[in-house]
Amino acid sequence: MNDNMLVDSHCHLDFPGLIEDVPAVRARALEAGVGLMVTISTRIRQMDKILPIAEQNENVYCSVGTHPHNASEEKDLGLDDILAHTDHPKVVAIGEAGLDYFYDNGDPVDQAKGFRAHIAAARETGLPLVIHTRDAEEDTAKILKEETEKGAFPFLLHCFTASQNLADTAVSLGGYVSFSGVLTFKKSEELRAVAANLPVDRVLVETDAPYLAPVPKRGKPNEPSYVAHTASVLGETRGLSSSEIAKVTSDNFFRLFSKVPDPRS
Repeated sequence: MNDNMLVDSHCHLDFPGLIEDVPAVRARALEAGVGLMVTISTRIRQMDKILPIAEQNENVYCSVGTHPHNASEEKDLGLDDILAHTDHPKVVAIGEAGLDYFYDNGDPVDQAKGFRAHIAAARETGLPLVIHTRDAEEDTAKILKEETEKGAFPFLLHCFTASQNLADTAVSLGGYVSFSGVLTFKKSEELRAVAANLPVDRVLVETDAPYLAPVPKRGKPNEPSYVAHTASVLGETRGLSSSEIAKVTSDNFFRLFSKVPDPRS
C-alpha cells in the first residue's frame, strides 16, 4: 500500500448516488490514492444496509449510530443498541451523532439524549465518536465538557464548519477535527484559517459523500476519490506537500480509528 495513501474518514456509501455501484466508486478512490474509507451510519436500524458494504469491500469500514436528524425516530434506542454492533470487525466508530439546530429535524431533547448515549458507547468501547454539529456550538461544547469530566472518550468533529473556539475546545478535550470539501470553497477563508491554526496532529480529511463536492468538482455528486482535492487545500493552508499532508492525515486517522489495521505498515 502506498505510504502516501489518503483516507476518506467520512462518506455515505449506502446513500443514493453511491450505493448503486460501490465497486466502481471504490475503484476510482483507489486510483486517486484513497486507500481506505469509512461509511458512516445515520440510523442504527439500517445497519443491515451498511454492514454488507463494509463486509464486501476490504478497504471499507463503517460506524454505528443515529444522526441527530433521526434522533426522535430512534429515541427508543440507547447504549445497549449501539454496543450490540461494536464487536463486528468492520465497525470501527460510533456515530454520527450530535446536535443540529439548523434544520427542524429531531427534537433537541432527543438529540442531546442520543448524543450522550453515543458518548457513553465511545467511552466504553474506545471507538471514536463521529460528531455532527451545526448551529449548536454552545450546547455541543457544554456536553463535551460535561461528559469528558465523567471520563475521557475519543472523538472528532466531522465536516467542521464552526468557529476557532469550538475547534480549540475539541482539541483541548483530546478531540480531532475533520475537514470536508467546504474547506475548498471560495468563501471559506475563515475556515481555512481555522485549519491552519490547529495542531497538525489533530486534523483529518473527509468527503461526506455524496454531499459537498470540493472545488473543482462542485455541482457533481461527491465521492471518496474527491478527498484528494480537500487534502490538497489543507496541505496548502499548512505549507505541506501532497505527500506530507497525506501522511499526516492518515497517521492521525489510524491513531484515532485505532481498530482499523494500517495497510501502510
